[in-house]
Amino acid sequence: MATYGTVVTNERLSPSMTRIVLGGPGLDDFANTPFTDQYVNALFVPDGADYAAPFDVDEARERPAEERPRGRRLTVRRWDETDRLLTLDIVAHGDVGFAGRWAQHATEGDILQFLGPGGGYRPDPDADACLLVGDESALPAIAASLEVLAPTVHAIVRVVVDSPDHEVDDLPHPDGADVRWLHRSTAATPEDVLVDSVRELDWPNGTVDVFVHGEAGETRAVRKFLLTERGVDKSAASISPYWRRDHTDEAWRAVKAQWIAEQDTDA
Repeated sequence: MATYGTVVTNERLSPSMTRIVLGGPGLDDFANTPFTDQYVNALFVPDGADYAAPFDVDEARERPAEERPRGRRLTVRRWDETDRLLTLDIVAHGDVGFAGRWAQHATEGDILQFLGPGGGYRPDPDADACLLVGDESALPAIAASLEVLAPTVHAIVRVVVDSPDHEVDDLPHPDGADVRWLHRSTAATPEDVLVDSVRELDWPNGTVDVFVHGEAGETRAVRKFLLTERGVDKSAASISPYWRRDHTDEAWRAVKAQWIAEQDTDA
């Protein structure tokens, strides 16, 4: 059976971000990873199915397609080893999507079942600078990365959100960090906000660790600039799309592999 957590608190961080803290005996076997982009694959029961979490995953996957659990990756904001509490910051734009809808309505005692955790990125402690770029979906990983950044590493952070009231107050600010919030609401071309902000950077000297995650078109534009004009080594950078504008989760899943293959031809 998959690991599961029981909702302890549900806090609204911004109009588009909800913080869920999970606890309970279902997390007894949770095995934390060292990665700051750590995620779990949450399993949501579709409407009309006659089962609920916690459930046997193998049995659920044998059901008709319309009744099988829907998986959604959720980035871990924090794992409290002492109290064994798992914090998830979940993007929720209206009452749509399995993860966002669940997060907006979750109450104390509700159960979230998931597989994992997994992950693949942690800031390089030997780098001279660390560039962290993304949108709301990348905020949990960016925040977790800032918390473990070596004091010798200069942090450069660019995060795009809808407007100033969508900024999250508890984003860590290490000493000397260059942290800037960008806003779609005041941009003539919102899809260019991130890449324009990276183009305008005074590029730091030395080795630069790179983490760029978020909307597909925006991350692709930043990736192309960094690889072709800044000479960033793609094998040493963590750059990946989490979602795609004007696509539902299911539609994005259907084309993601092709999108990434096409992106790889950029550089």
